[in-house]
Amino acid sequence: MQGSLGGAGQQLQRWAQNPWRRLSLLLIMLLTCFFIGGAIGTITGALAFLDPLAALICVAAIELAVRWRRPLLQQPGDRLGLQLLDMARIGLLYGLLLEGFKLL
Repeated sequence: MQGSLGGAGQQLQRWAQNPWRRLSLLLIMLLTCFFIGGAIGTITGALAFLDPLAALICVAAIELAVRWRRPLLQQPGDRLGLQLLDMARIGLLYGLLLEGFKLL
């Protein structure tokens, strides 16, 4: 099991060498995180007592993603992990912003 999970990143990079597959994978990550960001805003808005905690968790998640970006920039080779992390960050942020604009 460790061997198959350890090689999953390499298999994903080999699979995503095709530009259309890479683009579809990045788009799936962006839209999934956009949906998660919208769901977080909707659920916490409906419950109305977890707003500060949800905001703290979202800010911490985005800040951790920014901090994980630096080591990924320094790695040689394929940048699929970096691109997936960026798409996740952007999708989560846009989902949260859209929910914020709905409240205006």
